[in-house]
Amino acid sequence: MTAQPSFDDGLDRLESLVQQIESGSLSLEEALARFEEGVQLSQALQKQLAEAQRRVEVLKAGLGGEYRVEPLDEPKGSR
Repeated sequence: MTAQPSFDDGLDRLESLVQQIESGSLSLEEALARFEEGVQLSQALQKQLAEAQRRVEVLKAGLGGEYRVEPLDEPKGSR
């Protein structure tokens, strides 16, 4: 892949690859090619998530001068 897809497009493609592999209709060579693409795509998506988390942490550090790392999926007020 030369151009990096958006996160949502990448996630959609990854889901499509999984469905194709799970269908059982691919030859071994085709399944391996889809699997390899999926692994590469998964790694690219993990990098995008890590970068987004880093950016959130930098932004939070700049707000009020107090740096705190909080989980992104935890609703406010649940602590």
